[in-house]
Amino acid sequence: MPDGSPHVSTVWIDLDGDDVLVNTAEDRVKTGNVRRDPRVAISVFDQQDDPYEQVVIHGRVVEITTEGADAHIDRLAKKYLDVDTYPWRDPDERRVIFRIRVDRVSEG
Repeated sequence: MPDGSPHVSTVWIDLDGDDVLVNTAEDRVKTGNVRRDPRVAISVFDQQDDPYEQVVIHGRVVEITTEGADAHIDRLAKKYLDVDTYPWRDPDERRVIFRIRVDRVSEG
């Protein structure tokens, strides 16, 4: 956040090689935050087998792009919801993809 405190939000993730991809909208708080400070942390847990088993990914956003972002959010909707198109699309929003370069992974 602007005052240096962490911003936490639930996101869908995707992998591209060793990078993590996150899709969001241009006008969201998280987009402004990573433009100001690209450091991020992502907590991933196994909600089905053991919700106390987790992986924490520390990294930094190395690219923010709109290229392919609309198709990407549809692929994530298929992955997470098993639907062909993202159901909460606002026709006025501009989707962006964050490319996160992983610095460190902690397992717990």
